[in-house]
Amino acid sequence: MTYLGWLFTGENWTGPDGILVRLAEHLGYTALTMLIAMAIALPLGAWIGHTGRGGVIVVGLANALRALPTLGLLVLLFLLVGLGLLGPLIALVIIAVPPLLAGTYAGVRNVDPAVVDAARGMGMRGPEVLWKVELPNALPLIVGGVRSATLQVISTATVAAYVGIGGLGRFIIDGLGQRDFGAMIGGSILVAALAVVADLVLGGLQRLIVSPGLQQRAGPRRAPLRLVRSGEASAA
Repeated sequence: MTYLGWLFTGENWTGPDGILVRLAEHLGYTALTMLIAMAIALPLGAWIGHTGRGGVIVVGLANALRALPTLGLLVLLFLLVGLGLLGPLIALVIIAVPPLLAGTYAGVRNVDPAVVDAARGMGMRGPEVLWKVELPNALPLIVGGVRSATLQVISTATVAAYVGIGGLGRFIIDGLGQRDFGAMIGGSILVAALAVVADLVLGGLQRLIVSPGLQQRAGPRRAPLRLVRSGEASAA
């Protein structure tokens, strides 16, 4: 309880280095990263899933980016770019892109061909099929990719405090340097709580924007069957 008392000390919540300021910084890094990563990955994944071109590249790229060591990437970009937000932001975007890209590609690619054929039979052209048929049906996997990427960014932004940015990770990194175990434990609890709350919020948003029929279809599926048969299960 002695260490947990750090969380309940009023002076730790206020001021320029208080919990509220660090929380706002952490949320800001996460939001900015997700906006940039979504602007890159969602259109690219949707186009590749719609056309069927470059699927192997998507799988290889997603796996390669996921295999990058987080701390090594952060340190490398810190050495190349220097102090400031740019280096950690690039690293966070690189980490967020694979689940977004894979989820969007897998979602669009696994829309029932009969539904797509019916849309084309009604006179819809390529862009209309993508926007009105494939993307709405792909929403469960797309939102799943967003949730996964958000949690990864929240956790990685904590480690990014090692190279000089703010956020909740400052309590862990600075606490380690100062042997302030109360700050370390309190910071860890705050990061875990933020991740849980973010996942709950995104889960609620998913229930709002995804039709119940699609949720029921997506729920029990262990993996997109067509990707498994084509050897692209890792993208799902």
